[in-house]
Amino acid sequence: MARKQRPRGSVRLRGSSYNIRVYAGVDPVTGNDIYLSESTRDEREVERIQTRLQAQVDKQRNAASRATLAYVIEDWLEGHEGEETTLDSYRGYFERSIKPALGDIPVSELRTRTIEQFYKKLRKCSALCDGKPTVDHRTSRPHECRVVKHRRRPGRPKATDAAEHDCTAAGCTVTECKPHACKPMGESSVRQIHAIITGALDMAVRYEWISTNPAETAKKPKQKAPQPKPPTAAEAARIAERAWDEDLAWGMLVWLVMVTGSRRGEILALRWSDLHLGAEGIAEFRRNYIQRRGKKFEKDTKTHQMRRNALDPDTLELLAIHRQAYEERMAQLGAPANDSAYVFSYEPDNSKPCNPDGVTHRYARMCKSLGIDSHLHTLRHYSATELISAGVDIRTVAGRLGHGGGGTTTLRVYAAWVPESDKRAAGLLASRMPRPGRRD
Repeated sequence: MARKQRPRGSVRLRGSSYNIRVYAGVDPVTGNDIYLSESTRDEREVERIQTRLQAQVDKQRNAASRATLAYVIEDWLEGHEGEETTLDSYRGYFERSIKPALGDIPVSELRTRTIEQFYKKLRKCSALCDGKPTVDHRTSRPHECRVVKHRRRPGRPKATDAAEHDCTAAGCTVTECKPHACKPMGESSVRQIHAIITGALDMAVRYEWISTNPAETAKKPKQKAPQPKPPTAAEAARIAERAWDEDLAWGMLVWLVMVTGSRRGEILALRWSDLHLGAEGIAEFRRNYIQRRGKKFEKDTKTHQMRRNALDPDTLELLAIHRQAYEERMAQLGAPANDSAYVFSYEPDNSKPCNPDGVTHRYARMCKSLGIDSHLHTLRHYSATELISAGVDIRTVAGRLGHGGGGTTTLRVYAAWVPESDKRAAGLLASRMPRPGRRD
């Protein structure tokens, strides 16, 4: 028996309006039928609207390309002009989240609602689980799930809640398989995924694979207002003092981050040739040293622009002492000082910069020992906040931090609320207002 064909559309009279609906396929996320619809009060327009909607569906079903979203994104990533670190991040989002959920859908069948449903699922669980109880396995190899503990490291107290287990001796491939617990994806990560899908579909529009970009009308997560939390002036003084006590080179690094507000990678990429310690008193930030997936390399600064920060007399004096220590160390090695050497290094000849993650972890441990909640990047917040509260104009502050846009980013992100400045502002306004019962 021949299967009954679904009617392509219908017309319903609701009050004085005609509602025209045309079947447009099945939603790949929910499995529900999708309809294009439009209403009119003019009966003469019904047939014309129905024909137009049917033509729109036919065009989508018979698009010039049946390329899937995965193919389009891969093509877009291949030609996307961006930093390698950014592209690595995009590829990670694509492989982990986008490709498993939407990769097989032809872009001609992708709808705004499908994209929004995808974002909703990510905000519920980044693993896109179906809500059923499951187990998160630590390996894809065949194994028997069990809970084991690694051998206790020397100096650590012995665990009392589980027996000791030598994973290396037992040849274990599984450390611990736990029941799945949903972890929502962060709003910023969902926004990154939205940027990837939007950019790829823009390319598909240019190639005429689709007529419109459904991601353009999809509701993306709102960007939360930045909440910088720099250390106070008193806390910054304690941090600097502890850094100097630990090591002169470490104290110099922390000090220079504070007074210049530079990024971690920019400080670590500094070479002696970038410092002009004479009467000019300038530090040139030309490069950024980063670590990504085990690779360490130099690249341009974040804004792709070199900048020159003036240095105060105290900082110049401290850098001169730091330079002298480097020259004395090179003399002991029987080699001349090299201006291309790095300013901060754990190597005797300063041939390699410090490990970025190592610097971050060391700073965090130091602050934790002081009872101060701070991480290395907050020193950048501290620099901006202190300069702005001292009355330095925004353009100058933005220039020292390496921001473009005339200081918009500086105000939005790095200028934390300063209680002292707020009190001064309140007092200024109150002093200009007449008080009751007093005539001046």
